[in-house]
Amino acid sequence: MGLNVYQVIDQTEDFLVINKSQGISVHKDQNETGLTMQLKDDLKLEALFLVHRLDKVTSGILVFAKHAQAASILSAQFRERQVTKYYLAISARKPRRKQGAIVGDMAKARRGSWKLLSSKENPAKTQFFSTSLMPGFRLFIIKPCTGKTHQIRVALKSEGAPILGDQLYGGVASDRVYLHAFGLGFSYDDQQYHYQCLPDKGELFGDDFKRVMNDFCGCPADLKWPNITNN
Repeated sequence: MGLNVYQVIDQTEDFLVINKSQGISVHKDQNETGLTMQLKDDLKLEALFLVHRLDKVTSGILVFAKHAQAASILSAQFRERQVTKYYLAISARKPRRKQGAIVGDMAKARRGSWKLLSSKENPAKTQFFSTSLMPGFRLFIIKPCTGKTHQIRVALKSEGAPILGDQLYGGVASDRVYLHAFGLGFSYDDQQYHYQCLPDKGELFGDDFKRVMNDFCGCPADLKWPNITNN
């Protein structure tokens, strides 16, 4: 595993927050040392616990616990959906709707992919807004209310706007998969923590993107997110 695979955003006695680069697995991947082990070695930590996951193709905010008690507390918040998460994505296709909520069960499909179903017994729930980034490209801010495998990638495909670079789900080939974990909020020891981190790698995550972001969603918590229904 090479250099520049992560940047430390914050560190306390109990947890570590990083910005993970795209293309980096959080676990040991073939002959490479997993990110968790590298962080433990680089920062000379006695222990490090992964409390949630990002796909290998996804960059952005990732939280680790430094001891078992913190891991239990933080893992429970992710499991009970008490953590607020925001993602950014770019598509080369226009979605069926500029904004909305995508609700449906998910099932395994071919070649390690997943698909969205019309049933809603234990549904994935995803809210989104989109805006024009530049001619031919659409920028999305996404709030997943559940944490299912490939949830955002499947949700945007279902809207007719697969993520740029995400060829598993029909996205146009590009220099990277344009999905980034942008914001994360949780509570710990009676204190609220809120983190935001813009992507720093990718041809389309440049100056034009930053200008559009300022107008589009400087504070995602203030957006009037679309209602979610199971009907």
